[in-house]
Amino acid sequence: MDTKPIRDNYLPYGSQWIEEDDIQAVVDVLKSNYLTTGPTVKKFEEEFAEYVGAQYAVSFSNGTAALHGACFAAGIGQGDEVITTPMTFAASANCVLYQGGEPVFADIDDKTYNIDPKKVEELINEKTKAIIPVHFTGQPVALDEIHALAKEHNLVVIEDAAHALGATYKENKIGSISDMTMFSLHPVKHITSGEGGIITTNDKNYYEKLVQFRSHGITRDNDKLIENHGPWYYEMQFLGFNYRLTDIQAVLGSSQLQKIDRFVELRRKYIDMYNIAFNEISQITVPYQAEGCNSSWHLYIIRLNLEQLTGTRKEIFKGLQLQNIGVNVHYIPVHQLPYYQQIGYKRGICPNAEKLYEEIITLPLFPKMTEDDVNDVIAAVKKVINQYRK
Repeated sequence: MDTKPIRDNYLPYGSQWIEEDDIQAVVDVLKSNYLTTGPTVKKFEEEFAEYVGAQYAVSFSNGTAALHGACFAAGIGQGDEVITTPMTFAASANCVLYQGGEPVFADIDDKTYNIDPKKVEELINEKTKAIIPVHFTGQPVALDEIHALAKEHNLVVIEDAAHALGATYKENKIGSISDMTMFSLHPVKHITSGEGGIITTNDKNYYEKLVQFRSHGITRDNDKLIENHGPWYYEMQFLGFNYRLTDIQAVLGSSQLQKIDRFVELRRKYIDMYNIAFNEISQITVPYQAEGCNSSWHLYIIRLNLEQLTGTRKEIFKGLQLQNIGVNVHYIPVHQLPYYQQIGYKRGICPNAEKLYEEIITLPLFPKMTEDDVNDVIAAVKKVINQYRK
């Protein structure tokens, strides 16, 4: 057996791409009068809103904080239920708990791996306040069906688009469509501000609530003040949080935003290379892209056809690691996490998501990769799969 790794150095599953102009932009802000929330934050928000086609964008310290803000703006509170997918990072559900609401998990579509609108419909009741669909891996959710349900039952739609900057749904950019949409600016996402999140919306009322929420519930807006003691005066009108982005982060995000189309184009190029190679391997199912959806491909996930393999997912995962390929698994279904089990969620409520989790591996995908890197991943996958082929 060939024990020499395909690569001499380790290839991570995801990574930021910081270039010299990004560094210079940050240095310029460090030399300016503003380091915390200042004019660069406002500029970044305006640029971001323009890119996705929304009227407003509000930045936050991270994507989780942004989701928390969206749940607050939507009025989610004690006794409210919010339907979301289990096939996501915990933040998509935690944000509901922060507001005293209850996350309700709808199972996924077995082809797209996104939340299944039919399962959502089955779970709607008089307590349902909102739906948080997640564009898993960057593949847009069936938003027409989600919006039809929301309209019928008077629900708020908060898209979790942490994976989907640059994606389109029926020629509309994700971020311009629903009541509110969250984007993440974590280093493994499409662009980064180090840490950060954004909510986009076309609703002025949501916009104003979000801006105030991220800054302790404080306002200096003369039209909103209950009293006015003078030009120094401000009021804390509700319990908000310190969730603000800094100018240092915002300028990095702004610089990166100028590169988003190039970054997404590279991701799609590498996806094509993966799909061509893996379509030939019956032991692997490649991702499906629904009609009318153009994914921005945050993640590339292969599904193992384990009945055609002698090895387990864990053995194949470890085999790829031995080839210096930085694989991962996205995600452990949220309702299976220990905390959610402790508060009463049961296994078996989302069988499609639970089965998917047992069969998937995330392969490296990020724009700073080269074609040689992609070919190394392909070679490593073929090598390991061949070791366990029945």
